[in-house]
Amino acid sequence: MLFLFLAFFASFHTGKAQDEDALMIARIHDEALVNGKSYEWLSTLCTRHGGRIAGSPAYLGAAHFTQSSLGSIPGVTAYLQPCQANYWVRGDKEKVEVVKSKAGKFRLNALSLGNSAATPTQGIKAEVIEVRSLDEVEKLGKDKVSGKIIFYNRPMDPSKIRTFSAYGGAVDQRVYGPSRAAEFGAVAALVRSMTTAHDDFPHTGVTVYRDSTKTVPGIAISTNDADRLSDLLKQGPVTVSCKTSCKSAGLREAPTVIGEIRGSEYPDEIILVGGHLDSWDVGQGAHDDGAGCIQSVEVLRILTSLGYKPRRTLRCVLFSNEENGLAGGRTYARISNDKGEFHLAAIESDAGGFTPRGFSFDADTSVFKTYYRNVSKWLPLLESYGLHFETGGGGADIGPLKSQKGLLAGLRPDSQRYFDFHHTANDRIENVNRRELELGAAAMASLVYLIDKYGIK
Repeated sequence: MLFLFLAFFASFHTGKAQDEDALMIARIHDEALVNGKSYEWLSTLCTRHGGRIAGSPAYLGAAHFTQSSLGSIPGVTAYLQPCQANYWVRGDKEKVEVVKSKAGKFRLNALSLGNSAATPTQGIKAEVIEVRSLDEVEKLGKDKVSGKIIFYNRPMDPSKIRTFSAYGGAVDQRVYGPSRAAEFGAVAALVRSMTTAHDDFPHTGVTVYRDSTKTVPGIAISTNDADRLSDLLKQGPVTVSCKTSCKSAGLREAPTVIGEIRGSEYPDEIILVGGHLDSWDVGQGAHDDGAGCIQSVEVLRILTSLGYKPRRTLRCVLFSNEENGLAGGRTYARISNDKGEFHLAAIESDAGGFTPRGFSFDADTSVFKTYYRNVSKWLPLLESYGLHFETGGGGADIGPLKSQKGLLAGLRPDSQRYFDFHHTANDRIENVNRRELELGAAAMASLVYLIDKYGIK
């Protein structure tokens, strides 16, 4: 009889707790959708502080704006964490033109890749060789590559339902393609933009040189122009001229922005929400990653507005320099480790402000199974909001915290449109849907609430 009573008592209290949690998560979503400030804040960030390349005046303006926004939330202490980042400057608008072909002369829609070297002042003019991989450059060898412009034209795989998988399968051309071309004597590298869309927007993004003494200009061209150039090369030789003036301007101050609410019971256990504040210098950085930053600020506002008193320390971190070196994430982790801090959980939003579909989770192998088993118990509370859980990376900025053996999580929005805007001049506030943005903030706040209330150990 006693056993039956205890079983009923435990079931009763479990059901009551679930009802309380369901009600709280509903209130979180109501607050985000009815009183949310995320779209208003993101609009200001984008229109006043767009093109936030780390170290630029635009970035510094964004840092002060978001610090002020965090500081406006009752109970939040907001401050800047010093960080230095390599400041790369695009310079004058790129001039890339087909100057000899069966179709005559025409301009290509082009952007220098981030961290790229510039052309000589007079520019470069050379014949183009099309390849589909870095290995193909090596197979061609110096005799065929020397003095030419290498054109990397491997598309993102449109059959991949997960567009980030398609991106991962093609982006090596952009990151390492110019360096490989330089090693075999090429004078420049053109790279097909990283998108499944067919349009006239070139996509920038970082390129990395393995040998600083062997650098050539790396330039992205739009997918429409890549297709046209490829078709022309099938008809005969094509010569392209390029002129760029980008340069690295050395280290500049680019602080990471932090806002926190100290926990009432377990202040030494930190739950982090964040994104990266920097963006490339074209467009407004709306989806990449203004959306993730503002959603993280909104998490603190939502919970505070509902009168929630966190047991653990809630910290919003807007990281510097994710795009061109990850200086903000590495600096933050180093300082945190030096202080002996413990991040029980870190949640990053860096996949656009689209409809949230769930979260991916990662952690040190010694703790991951326990953590994932425990958070999975909450899935029934979130499934009605269209959210699911999966294993996988949390995010580039929070990755350096993995050694602290907390839980790393990434917000996973619908990804089908993300690479239409990623790293382009078209990454603007008008391409962000208010409701989708707000739902992402609510999803993050819901997960923070559950982790804070129950822990994960």
